[in-house]
Amino acid sequence: MEDINSYSEAFAELQAIVAEIEKGEISVDQLSEKVKRAARLIAFCKQRLNTTEEDVNAILRELDRDQP
Repeated sequence: MEDINSYSEAFAELQAIVAEIEKGEISVDQLSEKVKRAARLIAFCKQRLNTTEEDVNAILRELDRDQP
C-alpha cells in the first residue's frame, strides 16, 4: 500500500470507485482491477482506523492514570 499516502486520499479514491461502479461506468474488463484496488483501499483505511483507535485508547488510559 505504498502508493496510498493518507486516509483521506484512500477514502476519496474508494468513494470514486464506488460511484463509478454504481453509475455503470466501468467495463467488465476494468471491474476486477477496480475491485482489487478497492479491497486494498479498504484494508488501508481499516488499518489506519485501528491504529488511531489504539493511540486514542492509550492516551485515555494514560490520562486516567494521571488523575488523582
